[in-house]
Amino acid sequence: MKSKICVMTSVHKPFDVRIFHKQCRTLIRRGYDVTLVAPYEKDEIIDGVKIKAVQKPVNRKQRFIKTGYQVYRRALKINADIYHIHDPELLPYAQLLRLHRKKVIYDMHENLPRDILTKKWIKPKKRKYLSNMVNIVERFLFRGLYIVFAETSYKKDYRWVNNWVDVLNMPDVGYLIGLDTDQKYEPEAIAYVGGVSPDRGSMVMLEAIALLQNKGLKCSFHCIGPADTEHQNELKDKIENMQLNDIYIYGYMVPTQAWEIIRKCHVGMAILKPDPNFLESYPTKLFEYMALGIPVITSNFPLYKEVVERNNCGYCVNPESIHDIADAMEYLLINPIEANMIGANGKKAVIEKYNWEQEANKMLKMYSDLEGEQ
Repeated sequence: MKSKICVMTSVHKPFDVRIFHKQCRTLIRRGYDVTLVAPYEKDEIIDGVKIKAVQKPVNRKQRFIKTGYQVYRRALKINADIYHIHDPELLPYAQLLRLHRKKVIYDMHENLPRDILTKKWIKPKKRKYLSNMVNIVERFLFRGLYIVFAETSYKKDYRWVNNWVDVLNMPDVGYLIGLDTDQKYEPEAIAYVGGVSPDRGSMVMLEAIALLQNKGLKCSFHCIGPADTEHQNELKDKIENMQLNDIYIYGYMVPTQAWEIIRKCHVGMAILKPDPNFLESYPTKLFEYMALGIPVITSNFPLYKEVVERNNCGYCVNPESIHDIADAMEYLLINPIEANMIGANGKKAVIEKYNWEQEANKMLKMYSDLEGEQ
């Protein structure tokens, strides 16, 4: 009989792509009994995953102080064999679970000490001190845990971790390659999906599109993903001030809705600024665009270039150069035959190499190893 698994998050939405659609559903398909504890409206069962809801936090402070504890209390009552946590603020509760003789996995989505160095809500003078403190505290809180690295680059900063596996956030190829991508928007459409913020290229993409539209090139922009209220207003003002046409800002959508829009676009964007975590982390959207056969334009970081240039599936540009971004957009939009060939290269690479099936096998082996431990 397979083990009872409890997946825990105090930060992510219950239908987060990595947590729910990839990990939880993979475990269900392999016969595990899976419960997901997360901020949500109600308890329910979706695709075999039992969702146990806790109150949604109204701000970051409440999330740290209250939500994490609520997640822990609900999770403990489940009495699972293995607990899989996804947020650094749950690490203290991981150690409490170990006191109850539970096996615990920590899924590291970000290199927190490095990430703190660029957190805007932390005063600049305090960032280095806090980063060093977190590095020290992690050595204690990781004790006895099995660590999942969401990026291979994390390993060089965590050489002291003994029990680990890297499970990259590659796309669920089976779903994406099955979508119809023949029907396309008119005029030619540029796509973005993910968190919407200046450091993820929201402003420079609009400015690049403005250059194209001012030259008389008709194109639309479909932007899907969450943005805070302040940035939503900034985007609205910029669109109005630059008198842009055919700009669609959708906000957050569940993945199945988002890809119904993205599949009809001609170019996929992943223009991230050179922040520490971006430089050494793959943007999942890159591989998702590739799976849909859409040519990509992404930042010219060495990690990204290795994928894009090796597989000839798009162009890497200076993420801070509006002209470089606009030139790449224009080339792909006015050369549809070449763009289709480049998109096909990306799809082939994802089917052969960059897919969730391979990562899922590593995750399942980790679970099998944990089940075998006494």
